[in-house]
Amino acid sequence: MGVLKVKVAIAGAGAMGSRFGLMLSQGGVDVTLIDGWKEHINAIRENGLQANYNGKDVTVKLPVMLQAEVDCAEKFDLVIVFTKSMQLAQMLHDIQGVLGEQTKVLCLLNGLGHVETLEKYVQRDNIFLGNTMWTAGLTGPGKVKLFGSGSVELENVGDGKQDDAKQLAEFLSASGLNASYSDNILYSIYRKACVNGTMNCLTTLLDCNMGQFGATSTAHQIVVTIVKEFAAVAKVEKIDLDVDELIAHVESCYDPSISGHYPSMYQDLIQNKRKTEIDYINGAISRKGRKYGVPTPYCDLITEMIHAKEELLGAK
Repeated sequence: MGVLKVKVAIAGAGAMGSRFGLMLSQGGVDVTLIDGWKEHINAIRENGLQANYNGKDVTVKLPVMLQAEVDCAEKFDLVIVFTKSMQLAQMLHDIQGVLGEQTKVLCLLNGLGHVETLEKYVQRDNIFLGNTMWTAGLTGPGKVKLFGSGSVELENVGDGKQDDAKQLAEFLSASGLNASYSDNILYSIYRKACVNGTMNCLTTLLDCNMGQFGATSTAHQIVVTIVKEFAAVAKVEKIDLDVDELIAHVESCYDPSISGHYPSMYQDLIQNKRKTEIDYINGAISRKGRKYGVPTPYCDLITEMIHAKEELLGAK
């Protein structure tokens, strides 16, 4: 998968999609951004993607498409999906025209349960599932703040496509995205979901950044309880999460290098009055818990409280 030969689309060009688009572009890749937010697309079209990149102002000119007006004459070799979970089906429906028979689709969404949606629009052999520990913030239409380092893990969904997945990881790494192949991506996705199921929703409910939450006297016990609920549900699905390691992983978010970060759920609800992905994170654990007969009282309460906050703030 040669860098210069690959045409890439970022489907969902918010904060994280913009980061990947910028880094791939700087790596010499032909990248197009696709998003449904008209003001965002217009700003990038007129002024370029403007980023504060580790304290340095950077502007990158990239081709952009409004989701509802995708040029179906153009086909891409790789589409990286970065929508919100509840927007995935609509995005895949809208971009059907740019998906060729050989187009690979890499899903890097937060949360659980996306393969079922992907399979309705993409051949299983072309689906790759992953998660990323990069961070990003959207500060306005066409403007992002990018800081710190990160990584990507990914795995093929289709049987026998390990070599394709490994080539895809090498391709992303060539642009500095630190991608690696995983033979147990569901473990990694649950691991990431534990971070989202603690840091994202708790900072949103408490209106604080990760470091401020971590400094509270109750933070540790709350994290422990939520992680144990995730682990109990995962165990029924034959995924054995290391609870102690996961607690330490979540609490590494208090490190000064990233502790000032406001997670994506906070950005969506508190800053932009947008509905959240809670139903695909703690809400997914609640649904699975009811299905398996596993008690998940913290996830149940957090899910309902986030929905209540959405209503109070008039989120759309």
